[in-house]
Amino acid sequence: MSVTVSGLTKIYGKQKALDGISFEVKPGEILGFLGPNGAGKSTTMKILTGFIPQDAGKASVCGFDVNNESKEARKKIGYLPELNPLYTDMYIKEYLLFAAGLQGLNGAAALNAVEEMIVKTGLTPERKKQISQLSKGYKQRVGLAAALLHNPEVLILDEPTSGLDPNQVVEIRNLIKEIGKNKTVIFSTHIMQEVEAMCSRVIIINKGKIVADDAIENLQKNLQKEFIIRVEFKDSVQPNQLQSLASSVQTEKENKLHTLKASKDIREEIARLAQEKGWLILSMQLEENSLEEVFQSFTR
Repeated sequence: MSVTVSGLTKIYGKQKALDGISFEVKPGEILGFLGPNGAGKSTTMKILTGFIPQDAGKASVCGFDVNNESKEARKKIGYLPELNPLYTDMYIKEYLLFAAGLQGLNGAAALNAVEEMIVKTGLTPERKKQISQLSKGYKQRVGLAAALLHNPEVLILDEPTSGLDPNQVVEIRNLIKEIGKNKTVIFSTHIMQEVEAMCSRVIIINKGKIVADDAIENLQKNLQKEFIIRVEFKDSVQPNQLQSLASSVQTEKENKLHTLKASKDIREEIARLAQEKGWLILSMQLEENSLEEVFQSFTR
């Protein structure tokens, strides 16, 4: 496993920020790490990256204990915190060479790594600018480039698209997806659309405890108590002809568009009935619970 967490606990005064959480992240996985403000997301990330110690439990990165083998563990990690710490009076290449030096890269190795990251993170059009002159989207790119200079196996991102405009969000999202093909990514955000677009698995943490850990589609299916199917026919179909399939049928647009509610997925039954009756189906869609609804159900 790239990341292993077992019984991790962190206490601030009388408050348990983390209450014995455990999880694993496999190589090549993009994990969405979700939770309300104050749930323990950033605390977990700070422990994994060696910024703060835990009070109990263990955590390891690529087999290295984050406490007893902190230096080796941190070499495996690229970290972009929520507040991207940049020296804004420096130029992009200047800053990245400085960051490369902090990671132990010097000379030709540092120059090659910086040039590669400038290209990979899309900084080429702005490469001669001072960081203070950059938009927030490009500042995030600089932060990502710095986190990736030493080619880490694990990338930890805390709210990497916070405050970006929609175009910048898409750019950073695509960049993370591309990076995630070859690395393990732990990705924290409050934007559910980003998680749905990038992650196959999510962990939801609430009040210091993990309340959900599964593939997105499984969480959606497990929450599904009522199935809503919207079906549009080419010609009018009377609602009473569909009543035997569903607990309720709502109809609009001259009896062509129907919304059926049932206790199970009845799309096959609808298609079979349409074939028997000679009805032409223009569209049929099952409405699933959104990730936002899943999140709310676990964190209310």
